[in-house]
Amino acid sequence: MNYFVGSYATSPAWERWDAEAEHAYFSQLKALKNVQGLEHPFTGSLHPHDDDWFIANVSPDWQFVFTCVPGTMGALGKNPRFGIASDDEAGRQEALAFMQKACDAIGKLNKGLGRKAVKAIEIQTAPDRSKAEGSAKSLQASLETMLSWDWHGADIVIEHCDALVPEHEHAKGFLSLDDEIAVLNELNASKNANLGLLINWGRSAIESMSTEGVLAHIKHVKNHGLLKGLMFSGVTDQESPYGIWKDTHMPASKNSTVEFGAEHSLLTEEEIHRSLAACGDALTENSIVGIKLGIRPKDAPLEPRVGYNQSALAMIDRFFEEVA
Repeated sequence: MNYFVGSYATSPAWERWDAEAEHAYFSQLKALKNVQGLEHPFTGSLHPHDDDWFIANVSPDWQFVFTCVPGTMGALGKNPRFGIASDDEAGRQEALAFMQKACDAIGKLNKGLGRKAVKAIEIQTAPDRSKAEGSAKSLQASLETMLSWDWHGADIVIEHCDALVPEHEHAKGFLSLDDEIAVLNELNASKNANLGLLINWGRSAIESMSTEGVLAHIKHVKNHGLLKGLMFSGVTDQESPYGIWKDTHMPASKNSTVEFGAEHSLLTEEEIHRSLAACGDALTENSIVGIKLGIRPKDAPLEPRVGYNQSALAMIDRFFEEVA
């Protein structure tokens, strides 16, 4: 099994562009034999800083999964009614225009690399429902429009982010998992589509404030035949540089078998293995499996930026070695 790395979260050049530092970072990621490609952030153009540089410097063998969450959160900061599930028509149309740009960027990357390089695009069901109204009806309308576009071979996958729940503070506050499932089931049946869901470990843990909630989400989506993948980001319930129950992509917990890990992270190797086991036969070679890990301090050198990723991937590898 090979994996996707949300490399932007540990990139030395994400917040301030540095082509030389990013080149060195990519060179080390290319050396990791169990990496099949990148979870690539879409913010409005193929690359936040330099499309041509990106096409020239990625591995010619990498596959890509676009994630719209960085661009979505940026847009929400300017317009809280933005989102493909927004009941505000102007906000929904703004989100569709953003998605059209993502579709175009997928085509540009495929053309630049001379092949079908993008496996899927992860979309999120904004807006934050504590600030603007959102609904399954609006999400369905948006997806019906998006299904009419040529996605250049990429699958459309909803990445479930923590829903708005009354019991505690939220990070994203998007649609509920049940709303997302209902819409996908309807469109898969009526449009003969192949839409699905991806679970982000940290975001499901935040929604339920527990590791058990992640397993419940995985099993629920799997039971509907919609599970397309699982991305691991950590979270903690204790004071840390990553915050308490914050969506900051905390690395996995350190143990005696790996060099890099974050103290107090709830994403232990045991939890990684439990989550992968919960996927059961829904997990195939075609599934999206990977990691998206942040880095603290933000000015950390290159070694831990790569090391946190390498250590977490080793934990996933051990699961597949044990079940082989």
